[in-house]
Amino acid sequence: MIIKPNFATLSTGDLVLASASATRAKLLTDSGLVFCQYPVNIDEDAVRMAGMAEMIPPSDIAIALAEMKASAAAQLLSIEGQKPSGYILGCDQILAYENQIYNKPLNAVAAKSQLMALSGKTHQLYTAVVLLQHGNRIWHHLSVADITMRKLDSDFIDAYIKHIGDEALISPASYQIEGPGAHLLSKISGCHYGILGIPLLELLEILRKHGLTFHEKE
Repeated sequence: MIIKPNFATLSTGDLVLASASATRAKLLTDSGLVFCQYPVNIDEDAVRMAGMAEMIPPSDIAIALAEMKASAAAQLLSIEGQKPSGYILGCDQILAYENQIYNKPLNAVAAKSQLMALSGKTHQLYTAVVLLQHGNRIWHHLSVADITMRKLDSDFIDAYIKHIGDEALISPASYQIEGPGAHLLSKISGCHYGILGIPLLELLEILRKHGLTFHEKE
C-alpha cells in the first residue's frame, strides 16, 4: 500500500515501512511523510524465546527483530524485482518486567494471567527502529518507556477483558494506551510516539539528514 501525503518526501530515495501496523502507518501519515507500507512475516516468538534462553537483554532482542524485519523486506523486494533506492524502516516492540518478556496472550485466560502478574508493578516497553539504506543498516534507535499499572482486582480485569474482546489478544498485557487500556495504568514515563510504535521525533531527525524535503499544500 502506498501512502502519499503531500508535505514531506525524501529526495534521496523512497521510504518503505516494513510493518503491517495501522498505528505505525498512521503516525507516518499524520506527520505528512510519503512512504510505502510493505509488511513482512518472521517468527517473532521464536526469536524472542531463543533470546530469552540465551539471556539476551530485551532491548537487544527488540533491535535485532527490527533489523530482521527491515532486512526481510529488502530481500523480498529484491526477489520481486523491486530494488528500492531509498530506505527501509523496521520496527519492533517488546514488553518486559524484570527481563521477562511478555508476548501477546493466546486467549482471555492468558490475558488475565498477564494482567494479574503486572498489577501494581512498573514494566518496560522497548521500541526499536532500524533504518536500512541499500540493504545496510545506517541508523537505529531504542526508545524505553516505564509504564506502571494500577493495582487491579480480579473482577475489574474480567470486566475489562470482556469489554475489549479480541483486542485483548493483539498486544502484550492486553492494552493500548490510546484505548480503554488507559484505565489499567497509573503512570507513564517515556516517549508517547515510541509507545505507539515509532519514536517519531528521532526518525524525522535522521530523515532530515538524508534529504527530507517539504512541500506546500497544493
